[in-house]
Amino acid sequence: MRQYFTAGESHLIVEFGDTIDLAINREVRALGRALQSLGVPWLREVLPTYRSLMISYCPLSITQSELKDICENLSTLALPRHSDEGEEIEIPVLYGGEWGLDMQDVARETELSIEEVIALHTSRSYPVYMIGFLPGYPYLGGLDARLSLPRLKVPRTKVPAGSVAIAEQQTGVYPLTSPGGWRLIGHTPLCFFDPHQGQPSLLRAGQWVRFRAVSSSEYQDIAALVRAGQYRVLKTPVEVAVG
Repeated sequence: MRQYFTAGESHLIVEFGDTIDLAINREVRALGRALQSLGVPWLREVLPTYRSLMISYCPLSITQSELKDICENLSTLALPRHSDEGEEIEIPVLYGGEWGLDMQDVARETELSIEEVIALHTSRSYPVYMIGFLPGYPYLGGLDARLSLPRLKVPRTKVPAGSVAIAEQQTGVYPLTSPGGWRLIGHTPLCFFDPHQGQPSLLRAGQWVRFRAVSSSEYQDIAALVRAGQYRVLKTPVEVAVG
């Protein structure tokens, strides 16, 4: 059941549930797209999260009660799936070594070998639930439970951009050099956020990600292509069931 919460005089939060669930997340994004498709001047921005949608609007043009009614009416429509739904993005990763500073600890605490950790991390597709924390930071759900570990007790003050990390039952990639408390297991040469691009973020909520392990030499080759602007990110269609 949806719940509505006021966040200041110009923001409304719509909550769809209290768990991290792919079907709930799709409802969140569907409402956000439906609102944007209205093309109304009072809508400033929609910000989807795992299970809620923040709507920024002009209170001089529409009341919160009117906005709630619009949201309820839109919920009754059969909304088409966005083109990003079912699109899988391949992310090459160099695991362990100087980039995967926590790989040894992850293997020890999960009682797995490093090879098993890599095999599990690359064995499935991960839904992009939301972009947040940092510009371009993808929150990817569905990490294998055997790799589920808590965040570091003491976060690092500097995590390199491109670091691939895990925490709880999530995985993600740091798009910018920043502080961070997730477990670092590898690094990708891809750029996840570039403010000079028309679409600054590499990923969008609703897409899927599959990590691919690469050797050190392949990593260097890809990095060179990325720097030259010649690397083409592999995108493939994928059929994914909900529930």
